[in-house]
Amino acid sequence: MEKINVIHHMNELRNILSYATNIGFFFGAGTSCAFGLPNIMTLTEECKNRLSSSEQTLFGNIESSVKKLEGKTDVSIEDILNYIRQIRDITQGKKDYNFDGITGEQAAELDRKICEAIFGVIREKEELADVSDIRRFMAWYDSANRGFVKEIYTTNYDMLFEMALEANYTSYFDGFTGSYEPFFSPESIESFPGDQDSTSSWIRLWKIHGSLNWMKKSETSTSVERIVRIGKIETPVNELMIYPSKEKYNLSRKEPFIAYFDRMKQYLQRGELVFICSGYSFSDQHINDIIFNAMRQNKRLYVLVFCFSDNQVDQMSSYATAHMNLCVMGPKKIITNGIEREWIYDDSNDADVGYNLYWDDVKEEFILGDFRKLIEFLIENSGRKSMIEEIANAK
Repeated sequence: MEKINVIHHMNELRNILSYATNIGFFFGAGTSCAFGLPNIMTLTEECKNRLSSSEQTLFGNIESSVKKLEGKTDVSIEDILNYIRQIRDITQGKKDYNFDGITGEQAAELDRKICEAIFGVIREKEELADVSDIRRFMAWYDSANRGFVKEIYTTNYDMLFEMALEANYTSYFDGFTGSYEPFFSPESIESFPGDQDSTSSWIRLWKIHGSLNWMKKSETSTSVERIVRIGKIETPVNELMIYPSKEKYNLSRKEPFIAYFDRMKQYLQRGELVFICSGYSFSDQHINDIIFNAMRQNKRLYVLVFCFSDNQVDQMSSYATAHMNLCVMGPKKIITNGIEREWIYDDSNDADVGYNLYWDDVKEEFILGDFRKLIEFLIENSGRKSMIEEIANAK
């Protein structure tokens, strides 16, 4: 395997970030895991343990069905919800109809109980999380005054980003409008703000798989369902808007998710953009299609993927070798310009006093796959560290 000097590559990366006219981010579950939230399989087990014995039996039956149908050894909470919601659709949620031995009524109730469990597990972990580093990241991003629209896409249900943004008193927009009971407005995310728009400097936070504080609410007078965002609550009273990544909803159930996906397609094809992915495993084919289609159509799009393990790099190999505008970085290897290479650290010709921001001397590994390390690298190379720390440390 070819070698690549990590010092040379990081000098190039610094230049890219310094001169980029537009920088966006995509964050997956790994970013939340860095702050103590459970990964998908741990979340699955913790949620199952919160169910009653009869609900756990149904849960186990569904696990077995999914394993058999999809040939999986590990089944996640998203796989379970996906299957339950298919049963709900087939049976129309009625107690007289059943599929795979589960009635529509049972499926609807189990869906609700699982969402309550997800809510409970994540909310408890959120309360314990230290978001000071996320505050520092948001301060770094918000202070990058280069005239571009700052957009963050995330599959995470938790509210760590919102907690950090609000702790910093940073203005942001998530697609909801209103004050008494903010409602999702697809029209509000279709257009991009112009220079004269007072919200152009706001961070856009697009939660493409839903959020713990989104609820589906039926209007009793009109029987119309709409998505509302609520404040901090202890127990959900309506159906949570959490989107299983492989679900094939009918159009009426796709809002607000389809609006966010459309926004992402537009954003990635608008011209020059450095799009940074962290904590995302590329296991959601629908999202992958959007990103890779955009890379084929927009040659000014450059996607940087920071991987926590080299297994993720291996999984990305077929994509990365086919796209020259994709760079995938793991602890021991990198794929850039369509070629897989092995990292080496060689300072015989070019010393780098800041190498420890991205390189572990002992393990001889690249460390920016860790979201916390990536935050530190971005801040240290920003030239704005003092201002960022002041914002992030303000009470």
